[in-house]
Amino acid sequence: MIKDRNNIKEHTRIVRFMIIGTLNAMIIAGVVALMSELLHCNYVLSNIVAYTLAQIHNFLWCRYWIFISPDRKTTFWQQALLFCIAFGMAYGAQLLFVVLLVEKAGVHAYWAQFLGLFVYGGVNFIMNRKVTFR
Repeated sequence: MIKDRNNIKEHTRIVRFMIIGTLNAMIIAGVVALMSELLHCNYVLSNIVAYTLAQIHNFLWCRYWIFISPDRKTTFWQQALLFCIAFGMAYGAQLLFVVLLVEKAGVHAYWAQFLGLFVYGGVNFIMNRKVTFR
């Protein structure tokens, strides 16, 4: 039986999100390593650039593969705006977590960035599932 592409099950959606999330993590890790370790940029600047690049990649995959909906009630630009808001919330939670780990707990910035991916991913999935691509 062939499943309608637009009617995927939630577990399939989560697996797809994890696949793209892994690709995003690789983009983020690569940019952070390049900027922090090789170019000696501040860890916050490295974090901002890395997440921004990954989110351009993420939005397109979310719209066309993860959160497919045949009866979209929002336009591309409305979804882009909602995606940016969701990104801002997820990114803010992640950055606060990273800064607290580095500044208060003494965790190395690179490891804090890695752990922050999980905070970001959880908030991002929930926001995009419930708000952006509902």
